[in-house]
Amino acid sequence: MNNQHKTLSLRIVVQLLFLVVLMPFLPLLISWRWEWWEAWVYAIISILGFAISRMLLAQRHPDLLAERIRFLQHHNDKRWDRILAPLVGLGCGLVPMVAGLDARFGWSPSITQSMKILSLVILLAGYFLGSYALLENRFFSYLVRIQAERAHQVVSSGPYRWIRHPGYAGLLLANLATPAFLDSRWAFLSVGFLMVVLVIRTALEDRFLQDELAGYADYARRIRYRLLPGVW
Repeated sequence: MNNQHKTLSLRIVVQLLFLVVLMPFLPLLISWRWEWWEAWVYAIISILGFAISRMLLAQRHPDLLAERIRFLQHHNDKRWDRILAPLVGLGCGLVPMVAGLDARFGWSPSITQSMKILSLVILLAGYFLGSYALLENRFFSYLVRIQAERAHQVVSSGPYRWIRHPGYAGLLLANLATPAFLDSRWAFLSVGFLMVVLVIRTALEDRFLQDELAGYADYARRIRYRLLPGVW
């Protein structure tokens, strides 16, 4: 293994450790409230959701798992997505970070238990939808590109029968529920940032796929909505 591959591998490991292990525990680490059961549930759901979905992915589409691990080695991804993909990650990280700060300094009043239960259901639904999209679409790459070497084609099964970008929809749904579950009204500002980035990324990716991926324009005419059924 040459130095470049070693650097890429180390970078991927560091990113995975942050995204999968550190980020879910940010509310607890920042607030230092170890009795905060909602933060524990959030961390467990986040870690188990990632682990279970990737184990299932390794069984169903091992080639996609390899594709996602090698995302930094491809040279035909879109330049704009090299900016937007990290911004999506930043938005996802800001939500639990702000929630932790909110809990530490007491910025927000408490949210009712009934609202927390509803938000937990929505949070789980978001993870389920995102994982369903990942497992159904064997071209669910980390960065937007045409995967010609993997015979890239349109996927219209599973959640793709309802909306064109269910992975992004699931991600947005889970993050929309997180502030309420973690008692943080201020974290909705981070969700707003994430929503703007996701809408821009969805619009650019959808336009790119209609222009470059055979059959996607016809699929887009059949499946009207990109991100939110009945809205857009």
